[in-house]
Amino acid sequence: MFTKNVGSADRILRIVLGLVLLAAFFFWPGASGYRWWLLIGIVPLATAFINFCPLYAITGLSTRKSDDS
Repeated sequence: MFTKNVGSADRILRIVLGLVLLAAFFFWPGASGYRWWLLIGIVPLATAFINFCPLYAITGLSTRKSDDS
């Protein structure tokens, strides 16, 4: 369906970043003014799990090596 363009190191970084942002959303209720912005953590998690980043596709970038599976 989509050409994979997210490499292994990029994928790990996206998972960690997504989990940190979502954890902050659930465990930091005092950040009421901008707390909902932390839900943006869903985006890096989704792109990590499908191995495809639409922004990379638009710009022609890829962090995936040819031998990554």
